[in-house]
Amino acid sequence: MSVTRIGKTGGPQWQYHPRSDHHSKVACWGVLFDLLQHSEVLRMHAEAGLVAFGINHTMTNFTNGKKKALDLVLCRPQAGGRAGKSAESFAGLVRQYAIALSDSERGILAALPEIQCRPVGAVRIALEAKAIMTEFAKARPRLYDELSSSQTIVHGDTNEAIAAGLVIINGSSLFISPTRNANAEQGIPIKATHHDQPKQLGITVDHVRGLPRRADTSVPGFDALGVVILNVSNVQGEAVSVVTEPPAPQPGDVLHYESLINRLAGSYSARFPAG
Repeated sequence: MSVTRIGKTGGPQWQYHPRSDHHSKVACWGVLFDLLQHSEVLRMHAEAGLVAFGINHTMTNFTNGKKKALDLVLCRPQAGGRAGKSAESFAGLVRQYAIALSDSERGILAALPEIQCRPVGAVRIALEAKAIMTEFAKARPRLYDELSSSQTIVHGDTNEAIAAGLVIINGSSLFISPTRNANAEQGIPIKATHHDQPKQLGITVDHVRGLPRRADTSVPGFDALGVVILNVSNVQGEAVSVVTEPPAPQPGDVLHYESLINRLAGSYSARFPAG
């Protein structure tokens, strides 16, 4: 996200824009990248061609007909389904999404088994990524509602599916909003938003902590849920950094990113051992 690349040609370029889903796509890619490294069972299934992925796949709650497009799903390929000409591989998304990888990360990716984007069959993991960057008081209720409905629809569609959520929260005390500065290229002074940090960060983390979580398939809730805190000022040329000190979730916390990956790996191995 340190790269300023979101915006109209000739207009301002942003690290984050609320009307773009680029941050969600990159975040979901990162989760699957880490999950492949931590799950031997998933790697075996990928090598055997037993799993594929889908992007913005619509799932439907069987009980009430409500629908939602999930950012990324890991699935069994649809029987007889053929990938379209524009379908990408997991590694190919690095180019499509302009994901910045280090040399070490490129080496890791090259050693991982390939997964293809295919028509979705039975969903195994459904991942939703949300970000809250500014206007915290107004954004928190919407964030909660969208994520809560996400896990309900996933399990209403396929109860055995692993519903996962990743929340990206801005820990920066200053933020340049793209919607408030749409005409910045015309010489209009930049309007900066100031956040009361770490107060707003702590309240938002606690808000996410209130989302329902489940330990087995007999109750509603997320099967895995994680929070990542980033310093995102949206100032061109200023790098994005990860916040690790409290109130960011600490190692061992159920919302810590490592806990998210471990729960995904453990749940996948337990529910889909046979491929």
